Amino acid sequence: MAVELSLAPRFSGLRLACERAPSLSSPLFFHRACSQRRLFSTRGAPGGVVAMAGTGKNGTKDSISKLVADLNGDKMENDVDVVVAPPFIYIDQVKNSLTDRIEISAQNCWVGKGGAFTGEISAEQLIDMGCKWVILGHSERRHVIGEADEFIGKKAAYALSQNLKVIACIGEKLEEREAGKTFDVCFQQMKAFADSITSWENVVIAYEPVWAIGTRKVATPEQAQEVHVAVRDWFKKNISEEVASSTRIIYGGSVNGGNCSELAKQEDIDGFLVGGASLKGPEFATIVNSVTSKKVAA
Repeated sequence: MAVELSLAPRFSGLRLACERAPSLSSPLFFHRACSQRRLFSTRGAPGGVVAMAGTGKNGTKDSISKLVADLNGDKMENDVDVVVAPPFIYIDQVKNSLTDRIEISAQNCWVGKGGAFTGEISAEQLIDMGCKWVILGHSERRHVIGEADEFIGKKAAYALSQNLKVIACIGEKLEEREAGKTFDVCFQQMKAFADSITSWENVVIAYEPVWAIGTRKVATPEQAQEVHVAVRDWFKKNISEEVASSTRIIYGGSVNGGNCSELAKQEDIDGFLVGGASLKGPEFATIVNSVTSKKVAA
């Protein structure tokens, strides 16, 4: 992907490359169509980190131009990959004005080849526009649009077949957490992906507890780590040890410049999917650069 470092030892994901087999690296993503999100993670291709961003609430050409200018000017760790995922209608504008260091993601795509599906965007069209990633299974697609787990899994499989890398989102609602069903919900969503996906090389898992998205509530580092390690163990038991080691699992949910460092120190948190804080270029750079906290902790 965009960045490879020759650190000694190199960091691949939020762990030392010598500890776990590397997978892909990825950059910054704009997460939601009407709000901004970015993510960063460090498990992946040698020296790779992921960062994702959005375009801002009710984004316009002017506001997106300002955000892109901020991103282009931000000073970020060299071993951090950054990906942006603007709304469909602004992908071309962002692609043509953003530094090549940052890759482009879409926020959604259709489940199969293009056809008579008015209003939908196909994976083939995204590739044609220069996208390299797509975000699938976000809580708003699940709980507002009504997409089922199986449908989301099939979307991921088709996107991967067309050479789009996938950010596969999972997460529980507040009532599910309070009922002690966090793992059940996340594992069910993971199984739906696994039922359709045959290769995990180009997949990043994004754990976003629904109760923490845009609420200013954030899972404690311990709560987030607990779910991340459980998902990694699920990989070990249901897919393979190799996939468990190489797949990056990132956290999203009210991540900001104040809490990113402590979250980044957690062993199984490989990066972030950032919401409102990604509207502020300097703060987002702080989040991306929190990879240094992982290095210190390691």
